[in-house]
Amino acid sequence: MAIAAAGLLRGATRGVQLDEEVNQNTPTRMAKALGELLDGYDTDLTKLCTTFPAPSSDMVIVRDIPFSSMCEHHVLPFRGTVSIAYVPNGKIIGLSKVPRIVRAFSRRLQVQERLTFEVAEQLDEVLNPQGVLVVVEGVHSCAELRGIETRAEMVTSHCRGLFRDDQALRAEAMALLKR
Repeated sequence: MAIAAAGLLRGATRGVQLDEEVNQNTPTRMAKALGELLDGYDTDLTKLCTTFPAPSSDMVIVRDIPFSSMCEHHVLPFRGTVSIAYVPNGKIIGLSKVPRIVRAFSRRLQVQERLTFEVAEQLDEVLNPQGVLVVVEGVHSCAELRGIETRAEMVTSHCRGLFRDDQALRAEAMALLKR
């Protein structure tokens, strides 16, 4: 993979000297970094998602989970936070598992809209909750460093079940997610 990284660097730049001491290991480091940033494809989500009996059907909220991902269009990073609300239907998920789900999907070539959907879909599949709401806030390097060169924040959301049908519950969840 380092050979491919070296070829990419040579092709994308004018004059990069990969034989200079400071750059000799750059292709290897680049390949290793990309491997780390895209290791979400290796996550076995079925082993990851431990559930427990729910003590109640009260809303559960996990907010401000940090993530970093790679834009599938430009292979540049984007990052931000994911916040989740769900209403149990007999099961809850271990608290540490929620950030792991976010990490598994964010450590892939991704667009924020799909990341939002995939996290909601995974929680829906594992928990079969009465409702799930996922809000993702991100800043994208592809917009910051090229093109329009702006640091606009993007917000996406996906809701299912009660959060889609009950506007008052959705408003309560959104207020708690933003607190």
